[in-house]
Amino acid sequence: AQRNHKTYNGSDCIADRQIIMIQLKNQAQIAIMKEAGRITGEALLLACEAVKEGVSTKHLDDIIRHHIERCGARPSFLGYGGFPASACISINDEVIHGIPSPKRFLQEGDIVKIDVGAFFKGFHGDSANTLGVGKISSEAQRLIDATRESFYRGAAAIHPEARLGDVGAAIDGYVREQGFSTVRRYVGHGVGHELHMEPDVPNYGTPGRGIRLCAGMTIAVEPMVNAGGYEVKEMPDGWTVKTADGSLSAHYEHTLAVTPNGVLLLTKVD
Repeated sequence: AQRNHKTYNGSDCIADRQIIMIQLKNQAQIAIMKEAGRITGEALLLACEAVKEGVSTKHLDDIIRHHIERCGARPSFLGYGGFPASACISINDEVIHGIPSPKRFLQEGDIVKIDVGAFFKGFHGDSANTLGVGKISSEAQRLIDATRESFYRGAAAIHPEARLGDVGAAIDGYVREQGFSTVRRYVGHGVGHELHMEPDVPNYGTPGRGIRLCAGMTIAVEPMVNAGGYEVKEMPDGWTVKTADGSLSAHYEHTLAVTPNGVLLLTKVD
């Protein structure tokens, strides 16, 4: 349901009809979140650099955990709701929440999604990327490229006074233009002292509708895009989510802060 939104001075944004408490961050808090984001982004980058045929998903998870802990942080995902690993690693038709395993090895032609979070000095960072293993099909590469670009289309729509519907519409509109579909069951989210906070950040929407963005909001924008239909299904392990039709899926995510001048990507590293 769409919610009309009011912004009040102080630490919270409050929505009409249904109260939604959204924590706003000051400059000092955003600076700490940028540190958490840097650790998150570095761990993700190290794992991406290790992706090649024959590597186990558990090895990638070990790389991520080692870097996060070496930086004095802790993996946000480890133990979260009972999740047994430091990162979600999903392959091909797996959309999100794949569980790393020492018995699962990357193969030539796979596309792998790596989703990482780090908790540092009281704040979380959350970021994800999708990349190919060796030579991949042109369609798979087009899906990966479209998913990444859809994120940046959504980020470009973010500024104070914009609404979440503007962001979702920018993402979904571009995805549809490319002939793909945007997952609807799972969405982005607020990030801060907790990994998942208000507001929900759908990757689809209607321009001019939804919660109004305001400076100090910190959110994770994360398009999940399927080559086929947008329907998904959860696997018996209680975590892994796959496309319902068996089509490929890609995922791209950054934690970002809304500032008076636009958007600041907190998890992006060079």
